[in-house]
Amino acid sequence: MTQMFWRFGGEMLVLKQGDLTQAEVDAIVNAANPGLMGGGGIDGAIHKAAGPQLLEANKQVVKEQGELAPGNAVMVPGFGLKAKHVIHTVGPVWRGGGQGEEEVLRAAYTNSLDLAAEKGLATIAFPAISCGAYGYPEKMAAPVALEAMKQGVSQRKVQEAFLYVYSLSAFQTWSDLAKDILGEPQIL
Repeated sequence: MTQMFWRFGGEMLVLKQGDLTQAEVDAIVNAANPGLMGGGGIDGAIHKAAGPQLLEANKQVVKEQGELAPGNAVMVPGFGLKAKHVIHTVGPVWRGGGQGEEEVLRAAYTNSLDLAAEKGLATIAFPAISCGAYGYPEKMAAPVALEAMKQGVSQRKVQEAFLYVYSLSAFQTWSDLAKDILGEPQIL
């Protein structure tokens, strides 16, 4: 597994290549669809790893609160995952950049971090929200994602925030972007 990290005070931001569904954290963030019914990509992988109880919990959330609006976040138990909780958030569909996508993407990260802080969680792991099926270009998503995560750890909302990317090529792309945005990573 490949990783790099940055410290902000006592808190840490970690970029990691690996399987988000295996993260041993207080909460993993799911790049969900508004109906929380599972789908492709990381959403489908999280549903598969968590087991059928996740879908049942999601149905209850939608029944009580309605569909999840883009940028908002909601938390349910992790069930079969190593993570204790799943925080669902809906990222923006990329429509060329002039449709408020950046604000919605920032809100997806920020609201997930705020919810984790509100619930007293110390560790959270994100995917690259909206960079898969929703088509958000990584080079444009990285500054938004990493700045929101940096702000979250700097403000001590959580002690550790991880950003997981699945492939080695994605890790290389994100690590190059992260160095430009956050500076050189620290060595363990």
